[in-house]
Amino acid sequence: MARVAAFEYETLPPALRQLADAYQARGASWDHLRVLAHRPEMYEAYYQFLYPLHTAGVVEPALKELVRLKIADLNQCLF
Repeated sequence: MARVAAFEYETLPPALRQLADAYQARGASWDHLRVLAHRPEMYEAYYQFLYPLHTAGVVEPALKELVRLKIADLNQCLF
């Protein structure tokens, strides 16, 4: 299985480090930023795509997050 190296907090670009701080302040995971740091210019497009999918629809966001975590676990996508 292909693996992408994840950046450490200290090596994140400043804009993504600021986002990581905001996620941490909310008690949310910022692990996706560690991978998106390879292409920080893509974060805005990613966020515009993901956020509506995560917050809208029939399935509650909390359940979507649990499914996302289970899929990551099954694919051994752990940090």
